[in-house]
Amino acid sequence: MVTARLAHVIRYITPGIEEQHGTAADEQDRFRRRAWRPVPVAMTGRKSKPPSGEVTAIRGGAVTLAEAADAFLSSPRAASPNTRRAYAGVIDRLAAELGPHRQLAAVPGDEIAAALRRLWGNRAPSTWNRNRAAVVSWLTWCADRKRWQAPQLPGDAERRKEHSDHTRALPRASIERLLSRRDIPLREKTLWRMLYETAARASEILALNVEDLDLEQRRAPIRSKGGDTEFVYWDTGTAHLLPRLLRLPDGTSRTSGPLFLASRGPVPARRPAPRDICPHTGRARLGYDRARVLFKKHTATATSGGLELHQLRHSAATHLGDQKVPLQLIMAKTRHKSPRTAMRYVQPGDVAVAEVTSLLGPPRRSH
Repeated sequence: MVTARLAHVIRYITPGIEEQHGTAADEQDRFRRRAWRPVPVAMTGRKSKPPSGEVTAIRGGAVTLAEAADAFLSSPRAASPNTRRAYAGVIDRLAAELGPHRQLAAVPGDEIAAALRRLWGNRAPSTWNRNRAAVVSWLTWCADRKRWQAPQLPGDAERRKEHSDHTRALPRASIERLLSRRDIPLREKTLWRMLYETAARASEILALNVEDLDLEQRRAPIRSKGGDTEFVYWDTGTAHLLPRLLRLPDGTSRTSGPLFLASRGPVPARRPAPRDICPHTGRARLGYDRARVLFKKHTATATSGGLELHQLRHSAATHLGDQKVPLQLIMAKTRHKSPRTAMRYVQPGDVAVAEVTSLLGPPRRSH
């Protein structure tokens, strides 16, 4: 009786097991066939070689000069405001010369080199090298980072030899006479004194705000050339001038806004960002170009077209070297990272050379 019932159960469930087993076997067989099937090259992520004579198009080949310039200036490579300003002044002008709506891949390198010569070919070798380096950095970034088809400068658009100018440092007595002149306005006198005592770049000092100043410690944080935040320090000359510069006509003092202000309020068509407008006077931040022009104007002579703001920084480093300050401390003051770069500034002045020359004279007689 039990045997008959067991046989009946086995006959009832056997077809279902065979059906399920057959389905699983079919799935495994299909999986094995798919696994051994040759996979197309496009699915592997590898690029197939183009037929002989064909050139593969690089992604982003339709990008224009203006779009490539905007992408570069918005990248981390130009994160620092000072770096972005320097790059933009060169790249935007070059793009305008070539045509901002032209495709980057359609502009040959020879045409870019010709535009560079038209714009800066007659300038000083240092200016040519600096602007050429900015263009090369831009084109290299487009090719390496974005994988765009970017032109390269030809070999004849090479760097030019720079001649060292050992006269860029001004004598200390000349700087003191300049900063003591009664015809120099208070704003310019404060700016020039601060540039000399801090040995900072003009763009760094012009970017300072009133709330950044630590008047007791005589220091202020600035955004350096590489994007780092560092302190600059000044001495008694600047400390005496700053309170006068911040004083308002009603006797109060400015507490926020740009430190150095333009003489006039901004026009509506060129209104700067709110952070560059003084909340007390409504005037805009003093720009680098205007500060440079004013320094040239006040230092021009019958035989010279005037001096450059950067010469104050150069002179500060030279005068520290004349006082036998170690190079490491001079680098800390000027915030140079490379001793080789700092040595370009630390050139012995005429007084130091004359003092050393006296050591070569005959021994003095003692009576």
